Amino acid sequence: MSVYLDFQPQKSSRVRESIEWSIRYSYRTEANDLPRVLLIGDSICNAYHGAVAARLGDDAVITYWASSKCVTDPDYFRELDFVIDGDHGQYAAISFNNGLHSLTTDRAEWNEAYRAVIRYLQAKCPNAKLVLTLSTPSRNPDQNDRVLTINEDTRAAAKEADLPVIDLYGAVADLDWDAFMSDSVHWKSEGVDVQADCIVTNIRELLK
Repeated sequence: MSVYLDFQPQKSSRVRESIEWSIRYSYRTEANDLPRVLLIGDSICNAYHGAVAARLGDDAVITYWASSKCVTDPDYFRELDFVIDGDHGQYAAISFNNGLHSLTTDRAEWNEAYRAVIRYLQAKCPNAKLVLTLSTPSRNPDQNDRVLTINEDTRAAAKEADLPVIDLYGAVADLDWDAFMSDSVHWKSEGVDVQADCIVTNIRELLK
């Protein structure tokens, strides 16, 4: 029996988006002598993964999985399990984010499922250093209030599990959002570069 079945939600009130998507790349699969880093996130992760890979250079290689799925979707666990099995779970570090596609999700269900993902990752990849990554802002004030709530919940989960946090929100909080964002949640290349710098700085610290 697959490990993820012990952790995925048995039921969820979440209604799926009209388009659900997943993107997974595993780079430099022949580089078995380098530490491999797994980046888990959404379209924000999809935007910064290339810059992260370039900055890590020959110090580490990356796999990333970007998806619209909320952690409360039982299929989230099944797809994540597939991604990890593709690399045989051989990760030195894992950056885990889930939030911007969870703005309308029931908070209690999200908190339970989010913590279940943490436990799943710890069980599936016991040798990986796990870090929780906060969600980036929204220019929509109502949405941003929910982002802040999600980030507070993420910090609480990190404290409970004694895990570090990558403050990706704080990294871009002082930027001119009108100038650096291309829409309400996505970022122009300059903003993506700031996020990549933040991710890499924290990943390098984990890999020490």
